Amino acid sequence: MKNIEIALGFIAALLIFLFYLGYDVLPFLFLGILCCILYFFLDKKGLIKIGERERYSFNNKIGFEDIGGLAIAKKELQEALEFMLRVDEVRRLGIRLLKGILLTGPPGTGKTLMAKAASTYTNSAFIATSGSEFIEMYAGVGAQRVRNLFKNARDKAIKEKKKSAIIFIDELEVLGGKRGKNSSHLEYDQTLNQLLVEMDGLRNDTDISILVIGATNRADLLDDALLRPGRFDRQVKVELPDKQGRQQILELHTRNKPLASDVDLEIIAQDTFGFSGAHLENVANEAAILAMREGKKYICEKHFREAIDKVMLGEKLDKKLTKKEKYRVAVHEAGHALMSEGVRPGSVSYLTVSSRGNALGYTRQIPEKDFYLYTRKYLENQISILLAGAIAEEIILGSRSTGAGNDFKEAVKISKHIIFSGLSDLGIVVEDNLPKNLLNETVNNIIQNQEKIVSKYLERNKEILYRVINKLVDKENIKGEELRLLFKTDMAQHLEEVR
Repeated sequence: MKNIEIALGFIAALLIFLFYLGYDVLPFLFLGILCCILYFFLDKKGLIKIGERERYSFNNKIGFEDIGGLAIAKKELQEALEFMLRVDEVRRLGIRLLKGILLTGPPGTGKTLMAKAASTYTNSAFIATSGSEFIEMYAGVGAQRVRNLFKNARDKAIKEKKKSAIIFIDELEVLGGKRGKNSSHLEYDQTLNQLLVEMDGLRNDTDISILVIGATNRADLLDDALLRPGRFDRQVKVELPDKQGRQQILELHTRNKPLASDVDLEIIAQDTFGFSGAHLENVANEAAILAMREGKKYICEKHFREAIDKVMLGEKLDKKLTKKEKYRVAVHEAGHALMSEGVRPGSVSYLTVSSRGNALGYTRQIPEKDFYLYTRKYLENQISILLAGAIAEEIILGSRSTGAGNDFKEAVKISKHIIFSGLSDLGIVVEDNLPKNLLNETVNNIIQNQEKIVSKYLERNKEILYRVINKLVDKENIKGEELRLLFKTDMAQHLEEVR
């Protein structure tokens, strides 16, 4: 502030001197006023002097009750935050205060929301930033920004008359990556070193307790010094939500949306296995957009179905397939559908030959209950479903096409999972020591065995296959209930017979 006053005084003296010499100082005066306005505007927005002001500082009203699912993660975090709420008792018992909490998990699972809720729960001042804000090509800049970040946190807590502050650093792996990998200059290492010093409490302020919450989906990239006790003392895993968690998240994101009577959020939660909280928010939003486009007052079940497909595969494309291409796509999808029904009756939700994203057609399955462990039989069944599209093309049309490329890649991936999990005939193996030719041979054997089963199964149900293909070509899409009406037989029994 003192430097600014000196500069303004010097400029004023210069303008007076120029005026005394007879120069027209009005243009200079106007330009100076404009520069001052621009400077203070940018400074207020935090776009200059990065690090001297918090880039993302805001008052948030988000609580843990506003976060759906993640019950275990919320409980873990709340237990860690109790240390900030019971400071007197903690100090009386000689307990060291927590310096940092690391939130790890896939993108979109709610790590940022958890940090905001933590500040509300502890009534702390809150400053948020990201790892990339501290990295510069100029040596020393990043370290200065780290010092300013902690200083701003203390100042903000004092200004708001609070006893604690929370600093949230998103994408922590950018700032806290392993040291020594950047040989060109030491800016990355200096910045991380400063963060380590600040978290060690060498600049400790007894009046204000500061907790650093870091978030990353690449914890393996973090420097070991960050993860030792005394820095990030707690690691909380924020995983993808289970079915119950997905339903809670959908309920939160549809609170302000008018839903039709046919919408069952439990079924939608079941159909969105593997979706993160961000995905589910997008599903609810896309469903509302679709309802608005159709001029509907309520969001219907069909809007959610369309939204799920859009989030999974992308927007519908205006690709005009030839009759031959459309028929081949129908054959391919019919093969997937029949095999899926044989492996797990009632599993097909929808199949279509309409293009969406990178897919010329697709078969959507009703997910099973959330599984975290898989048997060899389950994985082999997944391989057989993937192979069924190409084999159906071979049986009906006499040849395969490039449309099965992604199916084969996924089948190989699952086959390797069988091998490296110790479920193959090789037994327990070490991935690095397994010869490539033996790996390829074992993968081929797994896939070829499933090809034989799929081929026998589809040959036996060739008439049903034609029935599904013709229906799909005629209507372009078939719902699961309509598909099962075409069978008139037990497909699972047929599969067991050919095995």
